[in-house]
Amino acid sequence: MSALAIHWLDLDDAFPDVDEALSHDSDAPGLLAAGGDLEPPRLRRAYASGIFPWYGPGQPILWWSPDPRMVLHTAEFKLSRSLRKTLRHFRQDPGCEVRIDTAFPQVIRACASTPRAGQSGTWIVPDMVDAYAAWHRLGDVHSFETWVDDELVGGLYGICLGRMFFGESMFAWQTDASKIAMAALVSFCRSHGIDMIDCQQRTGHLSSLGAREIPRTAFLEHVRRAVQAPGPSTWAFEPSLWDTLDPLKLQGAACASVSSSGPPA
Repeated sequence: MSALAIHWLDLDDAFPDVDEALSHDSDAPGLLAAGGDLEPPRLRRAYASGIFPWYGPGQPILWWSPDPRMVLHTAEFKLSRSLRKTLRHFRQDPGCEVRIDTAFPQVIRACASTPRAGQSGTWIVPDMVDAYAAWHRLGDVHSFETWVDDELVGGLYGICLGRMFFGESMFAWQTDASKIAMAALVSFCRSHGIDMIDCQQRTGHLSSLGAREIPRTAFLEHVRRAVQAPGPSTWAFEPSLWDTLDPLKLQGAACASVSSSGPPA
């Protein structure tokens, strides 16, 4: 395959082998194919094969499988001193809570509209919003939401197939609100036997939370096992799940909530 050659998918076409994705020294490392559709059956096949869509306005659907792959092993989540303090305050404030799947449309729209450093636009184009909303209604896509005084202030969304969670995007309208949602996701995953969260591509923010790159072969091996395992039967966040992070140091009394000033997390 040349540096510029990728597969074009018609509606009935299967994905090519991920080994045919463009190499790291190309102009688009990890790009595998273009075209196809965003219907839930194709999306499910894509994620179960280590492939995800990512494209901008005016582009065809582009499918990616980068090597290496950025992942967060849930056992390696970094709970910094400041985040531990924030979570302790959050847990003890009766006005603060984490909810799952109560405001998915708001979460994905917020992710699509939140400015990103180094990006002039969004990859969560309207067709992607519609596609993942449809997939959410089928039960594979979930939102983890940070609420303060009954107001949504941050969150994230992603896909769960079996015991594999594929993170997509996050947003914060108050300081640390997305980190709280991420910590809640890790807590939920640990309590349900989900060992790995796909983060797709490397960012400094994800690295600070403990994510790291692994070879695509290792990622695919894990995904193929995990998607076959039984996944969570109930999607609800119980406060006791926080104990999976740090049973002792998240205890204690405090009454401050998430700060309403400062840059998004």
